[in-house]
Amino acid sequence: MDADPFAAEIDAHRRYLLRIARLQLRDGDLAEDVVQETLVAALSARQSFSGRSSVRTWLTGILKHKIIDAIRQKSRRPIAAASFDDETDLETFDPMFTDAGAWEAPPADWGDPENALSRQEFMEVLGQCLERLPPATARVFMMREILELESDEICKELTITANNLWVILYRARMSLRQCLEQNWFAGAARR
Repeated sequence: MDADPFAAEIDAHRRYLLRIARLQLRDGDLAEDVVQETLVAALSARQSFSGRSSVRTWLTGILKHKIIDAIRQKSRRPIAAASFDDETDLETFDPMFTDAGAWEAPPADWGDPENALSRQEFMEVLGQCLERLPPATARVFMMREILELESDEICKELTITANNLWVILYRARMSLRQCLEQNWFAGAARR
């Protein structure tokens, strides 16, 4: 019996999808369920895949909707504001700037970011950097940047203010910048 090449190609992205789902949902069992639903939906909708994007991009779009549905359906208490307060200490980044607000050490030249994004190695380092973020911070970042939820929807879901959201996103981006510079771009010259 011949194996279905399309099913095999979809299944090859399972680990990537699971990493995104775990980072966002912080529940391994629910992440497994959401990824399984994504793969089943993709197989059911295979005729709608036109090939205008990569299979991974198409699957990520399906996963995004499945994660949003899971977040909306999951009846859990909101994340306590105290957990965000512990993660939003902006003083951590003070040494990165002069008193005038300029960079103490300007960001490293990241070369061609689009080329780096297409490289599997970069995506693995980015995933590791995301996993190093504090859980609530990573969740907010994923909701905004990966799931592309609107700010007001995130604030409502997490019962936080818009100002708190922007502080959390700032902290996430600064932490990711530091992690990527240390673990990827600093070694780019050696690659």
